[in-house]
Amino acid sequence: MSFSTLSEFADLLAHAPAPDYSAREQAQSRNAQLTKPAGSLGRLEEIALWYAGWRGDARPRVAAPQVIIFAGNHGITAKGVSAFPPEVTVQMVANFEHGGAAINQLSRNAGASMSVHAIDLDRPTVDFTQGAAMDEADCVAALTVGWNAVDPTADLLVVGEMGIGNTTSAAAIANALYGGAAAAWVGRGTGVSDAGLKLKEDVVAAGVARHADKDALGILAALGGRELAAMAGAIARARALRIPVILDGFICTAAAATLEHACAGALDHCIAGHQSDEAAHGRLLAALGKEPLVSLGLRLGEGSGAALVIPLIRAALECHSGMATFAEAGVAAG
Repeated sequence: MSFSTLSEFADLLAHAPAPDYSAREQAQSRNAQLTKPAGSLGRLEEIALWYAGWRGDARPRVAAPQVIIFAGNHGITAKGVSAFPPEVTVQMVANFEHGGAAINQLSRNAGASMSVHAIDLDRPTVDFTQGAAMDEADCVAALTVGWNAVDPTADLLVVGEMGIGNTTSAAAIANALYGGAAAAWVGRGTGVSDAGLKLKEDVVAAGVARHADKDALGILAALGGRELAAMAGAIARARALRIPVILDGFICTAAAATLEHACAGALDHCIAGHQSDEAAHGRLLAALGKEPLVSLGLRLGEGSGAALVIPLIRAALECHSGMATFAEAGVAAG
């Protein structure tokens, strides 16, 4: 499978595979026979059935989780929308590569492989108040980076990001997709002042006014960044491979939302790992119908909140696949 235009990418989304309903039904039948009261493991049961359907295995386990971090630079930072300069993106990529970031520790804790993909950091996107952040070819190239970064042997995927200015892009995407006032989607990101927050609101409003007439993938190109497009490409490839995905914070979720708007159901293989402390993340998850697994006040990005819950997903599957049934245990089912 390959694509060279946004239209071809949209066509891949439209023809993406469905879950294995037979495997899910078998998993449901097994769940009903496990040595516990019905529903007593709460959302752990829901997670196990969701995962079983996408992996086509009624008794699955997580063996090969993958974490991928994408980095990009944004022309919009010239407006002063971030508390940090764009040079920090390069510095943080080096930190990832040397194992010094939070996501390195969380990936190791989860037993996940981790890779970092810096995308043309010396070539920031265009200031989206002046033109499209990316033209079609640039967006397709970034989608392709994400698509190709997914390991076909992985059985659970987390995608994260690094890019100074990308909360502004994420807010603009969310605003363009769901409407309302820019202020409803803009947060403090890296910790901007009150004046910086108002500036972000104005920048987002200007960008949305310029580009909101575009379709979902056009919005990704016009208001996004290379790392957001790469995350979208990786999420789409995971769907093609029936690899379940844990969504991270606001930026990841905004990138993913463009896929859902391009093709309803495109995120059915995704679960929300957490609700971040970024103001609009909860609003965005609600719009997508995704209930977060945890809410711990995180707002780091990097895939950190999603990687944190890989062990939770694994625990749900260990209970589902490892527990005895009433018959196996010789326990009366009542």
